[in-house]
Amino acid sequence: MKASSLGYSLLAVALLAVAAAAGYWLGQAKPSMSTEKTAATPERPALYWFDPMYPAQHFDAPGKSPFMDMALVPKYTDSTQESASVSVSAQTRQNLGMRTSPVVLERLPDGLDAVGSLAYNQREIATLQARASGFVERVYARAPGDVLAAGSPLADLLIPEWSAAQLEFIAVLNSGDPRLIDASRERLRLLGMPAELISQVTKTRKARAVQTIVTPIAGELQALDVRAGMAVAAGQTLASINGLSSVWLDASIPESQASSVAIGAPVSATLTAYPGQALHGQVIALLPSTDTQTRTLTVRSQLPNPSGKLRPGMFASVHLSSPEQTPALLIPSEAVIRTGKRTLVMLAGKQGQYEPREIHTGREADGRTEVLSGLSEGQEVVTSGQFLLDSEASLQGITGDSGASQ
Repeated sequence: MKASSLGYSLLAVALLAVAAAAGYWLGQAKPSMSTEKTAATPERPALYWFDPMYPAQHFDAPGKSPFMDMALVPKYTDSTQESASVSVSAQTRQNLGMRTSPVVLERLPDGLDAVGSLAYNQREIATLQARASGFVERVYARAPGDVLAAGSPLADLLIPEWSAAQLEFIAVLNSGDPRLIDASRERLRLLGMPAELISQVTKTRKARAVQTIVTPIAGELQALDVRAGMAVAAGQTLASINGLSSVWLDASIPESQASSVAIGAPVSATLTAYPGQALHGQVIALLPSTDTQTRTLTVRSQLPNPSGKLRPGMFASVHLSSPEQTPALLIPSEAVIRTGKRTLVMLAGKQGQYEPREIHTGREADGRTEVLSGLSEGQEVVTSGQFLLDSEASLQGITGDSGASQ
């Protein structure tokens, strides 16, 4: 019995020793496992939360998007999401047919091509009015649209008031008094008689109560408001004529090209009606208003028209010469992404990395756009497939804001 009791006592002591050792080991191992678990899943602080459909809008706390029925996505500070670029494999680039083009420092092509149309020279208009009250005795065979030479007769007016004044003037002429003659001649002039009519009365000593209205310049008759037998009042408009010795050429250009046009710059044009015949003139005005629908400005040029073959309304292909430009950073216009609020390009990096870059653009010509800021010479921009890259960057919350200030 004593031996058996001693055996049980030794077994109990051994079990207690094993339990103590196990407890000590577990106490030492637990912190180590906790440390490994923490190292495996570290806490990543979020910079902000965003809606992938509206990545430019940032939120300070998680929640549901106010734009879409979806949860906001966190933007972390770890290197995986901080790269601010989109990675595309070589096979995907090949499948998409992605192409790039370098940013070069060159001059934009000289001049600007546009389309335009001919118009009347509004500075070459003559308006004929009755100089005194009278009656229309005769109307010549004229009609609006007729092209007339200078001095062509339009109508004969009978002016009774002039007849009495001319008879008095003839009587003064017969007296031979120079002072009275000068005073009487001045009276005729103040009554509205043209100098040619006064000279005829002086020479012939016969009264001429009928005045023939003639065209003062050559051109197209725009309006003729007289009829035989009608009465006219002093100052009443009888006819108007627009000269055709020169015509205006109005061409529309993008408002971004306004700085490329200078007053007095030479202009060449080719009309559809006369192919192969180049016409030359110069810029006389850049109209102050902008078309709000097309965002274009009107450049007005003047072309000589000695033969009269240039007719208002004809269409023309126009080349506007511009002063020599200084070298500028240029990229293909097809690489530019305009969102309405910003202007972006997709900047190609190494190993298939692509970054959206905000830029500021200037002039545009011959399929190339001037870059004022945001890029530097030698960088590569995507010219094909850039819209897919921009969409992927937006979904990842990559906005490309930082590049605009470079």
